[in-house]
Order: sequence, then C-alpha cells, then structure tokens
Amino acid sequence: MTDDETAVHGSAAAGLIRVAAAYAVALLVAAIWLIWGPTNTLWLDTLIADVLATLVVFAYSRRYRNSSVYDAYWSVIPPLMLIYWWWQGDLGIGDVRCWLVAVVVTVWAIRLTWNWASTFPGLHHEDWRYGMIRSDAGRWEWPADLFAIHLIPTMQVFLAMLPVYVTVTRPADGPLWLAIVAFVAGLGAIGLESVADAQLRAFTRTHRPGDAMDRGLWAWSRHPNYFGEWMFWVALTLFGIATSPGDAWWLVAGAIVMLAMFEGASIPMMERRSLARRPEYQQVIDNTPRFLPRPPRIGAHG
Repeated sequence: MTDDETAVHGSAAAGLIRVAAAYAVALLVAAIWLIWGPTNTLWLDTLIADVLATLVVFAYSRRYRNSSVYDAYWSVIPPLMLIYWWWQGDLGIGDVRCWLVAVVVTVWAIRLTWNWASTFPGLHHEDWRYGMIRSDAGRWEWPADLFAIHLIPTMQVFLAMLPVYVTVTRPADGPLWLAIVAFVAGLGAIGLESVADAQLRAFTRTHRPGDAMDRGLWAWSRHPNYFGEWMFWVALTLFGIATSPGDAWWLVAGAIVMLAMFEGASIPMMERRSLARRPEYQQVIDNTPRFLPRPPRIGAHG
C-alpha cells in the first residue's frame, strides 16, 4: 500500500470512528429517554427518542461541517426500532410474522450500511446533494440542514416503519400468505437494489468522462436503485396490512411518502446534476423510463 493509499484509508477509518462515536452518543440519549422519560405510549416514546438521537447526529454534522454524518442513520435505526418494539410487545419469539419481517429489515440494514461504510472516503467528503440543498436555501441554510437533511428523513423512515410496529406488536388479523408475499417482495427488492448498485460501481470504474449509465438494470429504469429501495418500503407496508387489514388505509402512508421523496426530490436532483455533467444523459431520458422499470427498447443498450 502506498503512502497516499494509507492516508486515504486512515482518513476513512478515522471518519468511521467519529461517525460511530456520534451514533453511540445519539443512541445513549435515545436510551435515556426510553428508560426515564416514557409517555407510556410505545410508538410515541420511540418517535421522541428517534428525534432526540437525530438532533445529536445533527450536532455532530455541524461540528464536522459535514451532513454525511447522518447518512448511515437511515439504515442503522430501523432494525433497532424493530427489536425494541418486538421486545416491548406481547407476541414473544414464536411469532412467524415477526421473524419474517425481522429477516427482511436486518438483511436490508446490513446491506445498505455495509454499502455506505465500504464506500465511505472520510469526513473530507460530503454527499453533493447536501451542498445543493444548503446552497438553494441561501440564508436559511441552517434550518435546511436541520429539517431537510436530518429531521424530515427521520420522520419519513419512522412513518414507513409503522407497518413493522403493527406487525411486531399486534396479534395477526390477516392472511399469512400476504406476509409471505411481503417477505419475498422485500428480499427481491433488496436483491434488485444490490444488483443496481453493483452495476453502477462497475460503470464508474470503467466509464469515460461524459458517459451516461444505460446498461443492465439501468436500461430498464433510470433509477433502479431508488425503485428497489421503494419496493422494500412497499414490502414493509404489506407486512402491516397482512397483520391488520383494517388499517391498510393509513399503513400505506409511509410508502407514499417515500415515493414522493424519490419522485419529488431525489430523482430531480440526480437528473439535474447528470444533465449538467453528461450531455448524453438527455438520450437516456428520452429512451429509458424515469422510475418504474420496463424492458429496454430495441436498439437500446442492455
């Protein structure tokens, strides 16, 4: 390993340690609330603890002048919430639906967190989207950082996790077959997202400046990774509906909010940047679906 490589790896390792320390403090604050400040309403106690932990991470983000400190929070917190809810509920360890949803959430969390950690270059690097959000906010940069980058995503994930809350705290009143469909759909979504990420990494290693990705799953959708991520949250929604069909009208809210985030924020920001950096991307827009996959047209790359 060269001196430059050692410096880069050391920087990444030091950054990971700092982020891990921030999360440890955040989880300690959340645990203190859950132990000494409960409202005796499980979902509300968890929400307050989640917000308090997010505020701690936000403080570290400001301390390091890097909002990417928050990035892993998206995938680290959901399995911890699931475990806490299951432990506090009355279903016990023998409930098959709890195990099914636990497997899906755990596999998703491990994959996404590892994907983040393995590509984390260090705290000298920040996700470009955060700079864009703060720049667009102008003098409201500080509130934009707090709400748009930290608190709103936390609330979105919490809302999308409520079907899991229902699954691991309430006796089932719906069909087991739907829970099995949710299990298969969830693992399928994780697999799709994994393949899309792997294809994109391979492309970034070999592409020429200005090239636009339109191969593999990316010939079926301009954002197959986002589609896979959304389908994961849809699968969690199905788990909730399989447990309590009568609550389907509100259990879908989390998946709808996630879709709105992808369609209204994440995808437009990605496409705006891609068009600015890769003029050929307009051809991808003309030939490839924006979100929902479909087979590529004849003559398109695949």
